[in-house]
Amino acid sequence: MQTAGIPHEVIVSGADEDVRESVPSKLVEKLSARKAREVFERLLGQGVSGDIVVIGADTVVACDGTILGKPENKEDAARMLRMLSARVHHVFTGVTLCGIAGGEEREITFFEESAVHVAKLTEEEICSYIDSGEPMDKAGAYGIQGSFMKHVSGIEGDYFNIVGLPVSHLYQALKQFVGQE
Repeated sequence: MQTAGIPHEVIVSGADEDVRESVPSKLVEKLSARKAREVFERLLGQGVSGDIVVIGADTVVACDGTILGKPENKEDAARMLRMLSARVHHVFTGVTLCGIAGGEEREITFFEESAVHVAKLTEEEICSYIDSGEPMDKAGAYGIQGSFMKHVSGIEGDYFNIVGLPVSHLYQALKQFVGQE
């Protein structure tokens, strides 16, 4: 967001992320809404007033109907990477804007979906990537912006969605939220 020139402050949400949902788009929308609302309500409880926009986001990877969040351990990361090898999978990011604009409370929630094509991974490549530590805090056990990029043979959709925040869609939603669209 900083690179896009969107001023912001990061506030970590304490929302419960235990959501039972098997449809990736609905899951990320529910999680982004929970995160945004928790921070918004906390700010209101602290006496923050006036126009305010809170943005919550959540990203998951889905492959053949299986939702892949962040790996629990190295074995889980290896399982995910084997699943993604030589396949196309989808990355879903849900975004919620909630807050007050023009004196009225508003909320907008949307999701973005992108497809990622991964080349065939050898066991050696999987183990080496896991040993780098890079996949351990990322949905689907990889980060397209890191060393895994050499295994991505193509994408369809918004690259920034795959990184974790569909900035262009967010910018358009921000304009709508504040009434400029």
